[in-house]
Amino acid sequence: MLKKRMSLKLFFACVILGLVLFIVGCTPEDASSEEETETTNESNTEETDTSSDDHESENSSRSTLTAVEDRGHLILGGNNQLPGFGYLNETGEIEGFDIDFGKAIAAAIFDDPEAIEVRPLSADERFTALQTGEVDVLIRNTTWTTTRDTDLGTHFGPTTFYDGQGMMVRADSGITSLEDLAGARIGVETGTTTELNLADQFRKLNIDYEQVTFDDNDALVAAYEEGSVDAWTTDKSGLVSRLETLSDPEAHTILDEALSKEPLGPTVRQGDDQWFNIVKWITFATIEAEELGINSENVDEFMDSDDPVIRRLLGLEGDLGSMLGLSEDFGYRVIKHVGNYGEIYDRHLGPDTIFNLERGLNENWTNGGLLYSPPFR
Repeated sequence: MLKKRMSLKLFFACVILGLVLFIVGCTPEDASSEEETETTNESNTEETDTSSDDHESENSSRSTLTAVEDRGHLILGGNNQLPGFGYLNETGEIEGFDIDFGKAIAAAIFDDPEAIEVRPLSADERFTALQTGEVDVLIRNTTWTTTRDTDLGTHFGPTTFYDGQGMMVRADSGITSLEDLAGARIGVETGTTTELNLADQFRKLNIDYEQVTFDDNDALVAAYEEGSVDAWTTDKSGLVSRLETLSDPEAHTILDEALSKEPLGPTVRQGDDQWFNIVKWITFATIEAEELGINSENVDEFMDSDDPVIRRLLGLEGDLGSMLGLSEDFGYRVIKHVGNYGEIYDRHLGPDTIFNLERGLNENWTNGGLLYSPPFR
C-alpha cells in the first residue's frame, strides 16, 4: 500500500515538473510571436487604412491652410441658382455676394481673388461636402443654428447677411397673411431650415397646409410659376432675388410677415482653429474697412496713414497676419482686390442692380445696422 502511494506521488511530481518545464520553455517564445503578430497586423491595418482613404488622411495630417496653399487655389462650396448671391452669369461663371467672400479668402492667401474654384452644391449636399473635405469653406446662403454648430460639426463665421424667411404668393390670390394660406400647397426646398421653420410657424398658428418639397431652388420656382403650388417660401433675400427673374414680376408679391430669423454667413469644419480664425478675420476686414471709409479705389491713399487702427488693418504695423498664418498685408489684399463690405453688397444687391435691396439690418453699426467688427489689435 505504501509502495502504491509513493508511486502516485512520484507520478504527480513528474507531471507537475513537466508542466513547469513546458511553460518556462514555451511561454517567452509564444508571447514574443504573439506580440510580433499583433504588431504586424496593426501595421498592416494602418497601411490599409491609409491607402484606402488618402483624402481623409490628407485632411487629418495637414491644416486646411496648408492644403489650400499646396493645391494653389481655394475650393468654395456655393450656390449657382440664387441671383445676386450665387448664380451663373452671361459668360457661364458663378458670381454673387456669397462668392465674393470666397474671393476675399483667395485674395488674402494668394493675392489673387481668382485663385478659387466654386463648387455648386444643393442644400442637401452642402454639409456633407464640407464635412468630408470636398470643399474648404461653405458660403451658400446657409443659416447659423444650434444643430449645425453641434451635430453637424461646423463653425459659423461672422454673419454677412441678416435675413428672415418670407412667403411669395400671386398678387391676385387674395392672400395677405399666413392665415390666408390655410389648405394651400406650399413649395419648399428640402434639407433647409426653411422647411423646418414652415412647419414650426404653421403648427404654432394651427394652420393646415400641404407641404411640397423640391430638391433645388430652380425646380421649386418653376413649379410655382406653372401653378403646381400656391405659394413658396425661402429667405426673403432669396424671394427678392428670384422675383425679378420671374416672367411677370408684377404678378407676384412677398408677404410682410417673417417666419424666422436667418443669419447667413461662411461655414467651416470644426477641428481647425487656424482656418476658422482666417475665415473670420478676412470677413471682418471687409466690415472694418467700410467703417473706416477704406475701399478698393482709395486704399492706396491710406498706406501712409498715421492711424494705428488703419495701419494694423492694412498690415503696415503689427504682426496680425503672421498670427493667422497669412501675409501681414492680408487686409490690404482683400480690400484692394475685392473691396469692403459695402462694395460687395452694392455690386450684387444694391441700388445699381435689378434687386435694389435696401441694406436694413445689414448696414454697418455706425449707420444703425448690425454689422460690427471686433478690434484689429
